[in-house]
Amino acid sequence: MAEKTGRTDYANPGDIELVGKAEKENIPLGTDRLKKMMPQCGFGELGTCCVQCYLGPCRIDPFEGGPKLGVCGANADVIVARNFLRAAVGGASSHAGHARELAILLLEVAEGKAPGYLIRDEAKLLSVAARLGVAVDGRPPEAIAADLARKAIEDFGRQDGKPMNWIRGRTSKKEYEKWEKLGLIVSNPHNEIEVAMHRTSMGNDADPLNLWIATLRMGMVDNFAGLMLATDISDIIFGTPSPKVVSANYAVIKDGSVNIACHGHNPIMASKLVEWADKLESEAKAAGADRINVAGVCCIGNELAVRFGASYAGHLAQAELFLTTGAIDAMVVDMQCIWPSLATIAKCYKTRFITTAPFVRNPDAIHVDFRTETADAQAQEILRHGIAAFHDRKAGGIETCIPKASSKMLTGISVEALVSVLSAVDADDPLAPVVNAVASGDILGAVGVVGCPNPKLRQSQMTERMVAELLRNDVLVVTTGCANHILAQAGFITSEATEKYAGKRLGGVLAALGKAAGLGAPLPPVLHMGSCVDNSRIYDLLAALAGRLDIEISQLPVAGSAPEFITEKAISIGSFFLAAGILVHMAPPPRVFGSPFAVELLTSKLPGINGGKALVETNPEKAAAGIIAHIRAKRQSLGLARV
Repeated sequence: MAEKTGRTDYANPGDIELVGKAEKENIPLGTDRLKKMMPQCGFGELGTCCVQCYLGPCRIDPFEGGPKLGVCGANADVIVARNFLRAAVGGASSHAGHARELAILLLEVAEGKAPGYLIRDEAKLLSVAARLGVAVDGRPPEAIAADLARKAIEDFGRQDGKPMNWIRGRTSKKEYEKWEKLGLIVSNPHNEIEVAMHRTSMGNDADPLNLWIATLRMGMVDNFAGLMLATDISDIIFGTPSPKVVSANYAVIKDGSVNIACHGHNPIMASKLVEWADKLESEAKAAGADRINVAGVCCIGNELAVRFGASYAGHLAQAELFLTTGAIDAMVVDMQCIWPSLATIAKCYKTRFITTAPFVRNPDAIHVDFRTETADAQAQEILRHGIAAFHDRKAGGIETCIPKASSKMLTGISVEALVSVLSAVDADDPLAPVVNAVASGDILGAVGVVGCPNPKLRQSQMTERMVAELLRNDVLVVTTGCANHILAQAGFITSEATEKYAGKRLGGVLAALGKAAGLGAPLPPVLHMGSCVDNSRIYDLLAALAGRLDIEISQLPVAGSAPEFITEKAISIGSFFLAAGILVHMAPPPRVFGSPFAVELLTSKLPGINGGKALVETNPEKAAAGIIAHIRAKRQSLGLARV
């Protein structure tokens, strides 16, 4: 690492080039605004600022002499617990809303009310339906899909207190019984969210432990009503991901093409743009372009890459930089992680900024109220905006600056795809090669690296350096979300990365698996499983491995890490993996350090209750060391080989 700049070899030259261009053109970026915010509020960072009522804002002073109670009498432990639970509510609400839209679409598809969509994966439909108790034998797919959709929608309206269908149908008996004993089984996500908001309003729950249990329950809402339900139904409608190689980084943008940057999360709208891009090619050519180029930013980039092999542009913190290329003709957004600054920057380059969700509007945007029943016509309308903007760009002589930064990645590693690869080694027991490699120590353990690119930690390349250290120590890495953009751009998701980054023993396993699967090259040391809702795939994989060994998930030598998290969604995802009994590493520090109760619970007491534990570390090498130490302890508990 360079001593003066702090930059490492992982720095993206495209970022550097475009930051310089933005500075020259006086375009303020998120990094500029972050500098102006420094130093950020210490009370906020500790989680001890309360704005729940108009007696405040109240702030608890961590030092001697300052106030220790809010006006209502709430202490730091109560205020931190309430704030953290509300953050988890924000994340779980986002994922549940995403999933609910898909459940409604599945019913519309089954009833013939969404003519632009199909059931693309009948095998996944039958698999999920059978687990949810939907009759499948001899029935047409549409009838099965309708009943499955009603099961999903029932979960959002249930008032009988019974467990969610998706929890009963998609968990093992061992995990279900553990959660039931801990009081973590939830019934209706909307009810759970309502109660959480109610209990954290002024004059209600003042028991920190009760509030933290509610946070773990919100994690259950996030995983089963949000992540898993969304992934299951997306696979049925858009197809379960399968391995494919895609292009990544700034070079996916082409000066001679109509460039459509899709930004957001839900594939309902973006999938139609991919479909119609080819169909409208003649119109693009008539405008002087060679084609329509749809590229994905943020998690919709993951969705489009894993399912359709679309170009994989960049992460959410790069969205502003993509606009400064001057070559984006339309940025089309749906929901989540859409910075308000984007529409302002888009105006500088005559990029058409198009919103499509009724609750994600911007006064500087063109709004297309996207609806599933008119999806095809509206996809054409959006793409024609892009074609017109391309014409204006060329006619106006707008200069473009597209960095040459380019990379490839192997994507589409769903659980089904991974089992298929492993079946080439052992068709009768596909998980055996992984289980044996873990038992021998050739794979020390595994870590799910998820979440965002945080400008506070980007300068140090937190994600890349931590992952490199994990791989060097024979720890397999799986990824989702924008963290994957970071790793793809740094070259971690290719066969060549195995030789460059993996330890000798891990590299040997990946080479053998790649050869057995007929890939002609090793599997990458970092496996891309999809978008942030696809964290449920990580849970499914862990559940399958634990089931194969007849142990609890919490006993596996694994961990989760959100090394640069930004959003409330990371809080709710992390809360679920804590509920599942897994070590969760987080950076920057979550806003809990103002509460001695919270720190003790998350680092000392919870491990003794269900195995879950929080690790906070902003130094990448120290974070990797802490995770590896945890994995070694888990291995020792299982009596596995010492390595």
